[in-house]
Amino acid sequence: MTEIRDLLLSRIRDVADYPQPGVMFKDITPLLADPAAFTALTDALAGIAGQTGATKVIGLEARGFILGAPVAVRAGLGFVPVRKAGKLPGATLSQAYELEYGSAEIEVHAEDLGGDDRVLIVDDVLATGGTAEASVQLVRRAGAEVAGLAVLMELGFLGGRERLEPALAGAPLEALLRL
Repeated sequence: MTEIRDLLLSRIRDVADYPQPGVMFKDITPLLADPAAFTALTDALAGIAGQTGATKVIGLEARGFILGAPVAVRAGLGFVPVRKAGKLPGATLSQAYELEYGSAEIEVHAEDLGGDDRVLIVDDVLATGGTAEASVQLVRRAGAEVAGLAVLMELGFLGGRERLEPALAGAPLEALLRL
């Protein structure tokens, strides 16, 4: 696992003062551009999907789509996008949540999840945990079970894990990198 960690870390670029002064942005585009690193990431997340017994993978807009879709394919599972409100046609379930700078809302197609589904939620970064917590609530409102949450990296100093653990109710939270 140390080998994969080192490979992934070596392909994540720090961008100072983006999107605003004082923020150190973690850019994953070099990782995505490297087929060996992207494959290692996909394989590691697909392994988590298998360990959790997931039947579907949810990807959170937008980088969660990039990571979650190949994970679902590799694991032989269905993929369900969770989008910002107003982006999906047809009947949707929505979940509002608070951010550090306001509020937001996410949606999923109502028919894409059901009572027989165990869902692994996939995203690139766990920061404050607001979007991830809302996705957990959305999965449960759809009648599905949360199998777990898997992210490429966790920014531990922002407290997302502490916020999420009560909502996960024992489902695992896996971060390949903890920064």
